[in-house]
Amino acid sequence: MDRGATVALQTDHYELTMAAASLESGIAGRRAVFEAFARGLPEGRAYGVVAGIDRVVDAIERFRFDAVAVAHLIGAGVISDGPMARWLRGYRFRGDVTGYPDGELFFPYSPVLTIEGSFAECVVLETVVLSILNHDCAVASAAARIHDVANGRFLIEGGSRRTDPDAAVAAARAAHVGGFDATSNLETGRRHGIPTVGTAAHAFVLAHASEAAAFEAQRDLLGAGSTYLVDTFDVLEGIRRAVEVVGPDIGAVRIDSGNLLAASIRARALLDGLGAASCRIVASGDLDEYSVAELEEARAPIDAYLVGTSLVTGSGHPTASVVYKLVAIADSADPAAPLRAVGKLSPGKVTVGGRKNVHRTADPDGFWSAEVLSVLPVDVPEGSHHPQQALITAGAPMPVGDVGEARARGLARRERLQPSDRVPRPRRAPAVPTVWAGVEQPVDPAGDANGTGADAAGFSDNSNGAAETGAIETGEEP
Repeated sequence: MDRGATVALQTDHYELTMAAASLESGIAGRRAVFEAFARGLPEGRAYGVVAGIDRVVDAIERFRFDAVAVAHLIGAGVISDGPMARWLRGYRFRGDVTGYPDGELFFPYSPVLTIEGSFAECVVLETVVLSILNHDCAVASAAARIHDVANGRFLIEGGSRRTDPDAAVAAARAAHVGGFDATSNLETGRRHGIPTVGTAAHAFVLAHASEAAAFEAQRDLLGAGSTYLVDTFDVLEGIRRAVEVVGPDIGAVRIDSGNLLAASIRARALLDGLGAASCRIVASGDLDEYSVAELEEARAPIDAYLVGTSLVTGSGHPTASVVYKLVAIADSADPAAPLRAVGKLSPGKVTVGGRKNVHRTADPDGFWSAEVLSVLPVDVPEGSHHPQQALITAGAPMPVGDVGEARARGLARRERLQPSDRVPRPRRAPAVPTVWAGVEQPVDPAGDANGTGADAAGFSDNSNGAAETGAIETGEEP
């Protein structure tokens, strides 16, 4: 295993083909703007949660083609030993990146990330940027949906065994951004300071001569306050043995199988009857936002949920469907040359050209009312929220905050969504409409003129003209 592999090779072949061709055509050094955004949210989702920004900034900062990488590319026939090889050897991103910080909400076409620099230096970043954002945003969004319905119960991420080892760390961090309290993954705890928890699995119980012997061994090491797995054989008998061995001060029992509603009700009644009223009940076993919501609606006496597979796979949507598109480019290599907006007109994949500015408005009750995107200057209502912040300036990374700040940000942003949009089957999808301000109504070539397409006629970033007065609301993805 090559543990010294460069981040720069975590990309697709065609990125380097485009860069090499742009060197030949003369556009490589022209000023350009790329944006990462989702044309729409997964079906039935009211919002998305940003995560992975720290990893994106780190990847861009470390994106280098060392001698070994360049030699491999030449040997594999990906590039020739000429101008492209020299360009790669000297590659370092020197541009600017702005974007939504971790924990921020996003909606259709929200410019989650804006990358500005020369065309070639920006185009080669596409794959690594999308790889990170699509994974981390999907997990954070799933975590937030579970948190939204858990009524403040303690939430544990436990999906490391259901994904790649490196992805497991990223997923655990993204889950914390989305509202989870702790993780089972120790590397995540070391790297990000997120609390870790864990006691024993069924194998530990089965390895002992009896269930009671297993509980005794756990008690002697971890004390009465730890969590005891009681469903290896029979939940109620397991609880009786655990209380008998540990005592009424037992901290918690975990139920990992069966009908969790019925089992938790019986477990609570038995625990109270045995004098262990302070003992908490932890539920696990293929949970997701739908099952957690059902348990909470049924008033199941559960104190904590451990969620694994569904969480780390995005709860049915393993990608956030973020794309990376060129939206503006200069017509010459002159640094002062104005930017020309460009956009796709492909049916169903239309994009709006021009670098986007964004502000989010709220209604009189403080709930978010619109995600307003503009290219030309527009009037911004007082008190509007501005989600974009500088992430990299002239190649230098800016502070992005720690995971605790990101988690708090996410909780605060979701508090400003309508309660009816914070349920597994929300009233609206998306909860906050995207509004294009100062843009003529875009028409999709497929015939859809609902404001989700783009006007590729172009704007100039250097324009001083007044914005048009119209505003177009964006519905779901065309």
